[in-house]
Amino acid sequence: VPMVAPGNVQVHVINSTLAKVHWDPVPLKTVRGHLQGYKVYYWKVQSLSRRSRRHVEKKILTFRGNKTFGMLPGLEPYSSYKLNVRVVNGKGEGPASPDKVFQTPEGVPSSPSFLKITNPTLDSLTLEWGSPTHPNGVLTSYTLKFQPINNTHELGPLVEIRIPANESSLILKNLNYSTRYKFYFNAQTSVGSGSQITEEAVTIMDE
Repeated sequence: VPMVAPGNVQVHVINSTLAKVHWDPVPLKTVRGHLQGYKVYYWKVQSLSRRSRRHVEKKILTFRGNKTFGMLPGLEPYSSYKLNVRVVNGKGEGPASPDKVFQTPEGVPSSPSFLKITNPTLDSLTLEWGSPTHPNGVLTSYTLKFQPINNTHELGPLVEIRIPANESSLILKNLNYSTRYKFYFNAQTSVGSGSQITEEAVTIMDE
């Protein structure tokens, strides 16, 4: 098997899900056989928004021939990763380079995990929601938009409310009685807005 590890491993983080890794080629005489390529082992150490550590699954990408760089796609935003590089010949892999730590920046969050509308009265509705399963960063706020729908399914004026990130429910007051409303709800990080969840509910006709 090869005798030495690739040197001078560098990671360039391109965005929240993509990084580029560079390394110096090993001297050909240390390959001790036919140079087949380089393998990059990389794994997520932890999410920076949740401190939980789970079973670490190592991923391996093989770059054929005498390449000295490769792309790592499909990374999770706002996470800490480690990687190392090894050279490969027909017999197997050489030793690993020292682990290199890198972090991906924040991304936009996934949609809120649920939106539930309860306690209809003549002029109010109660909204409850769950935070996104994948915050992909630090949540800064939620945005609620809603509008009435009339009997011919035309949409009325859109109202927009920004809600602090630490809230999980809201009572909407001063609504029209016996009216159907459509709600659009999403979460934000400093990068931008995530995908929205939609729901409809009706205020009651009379007490």
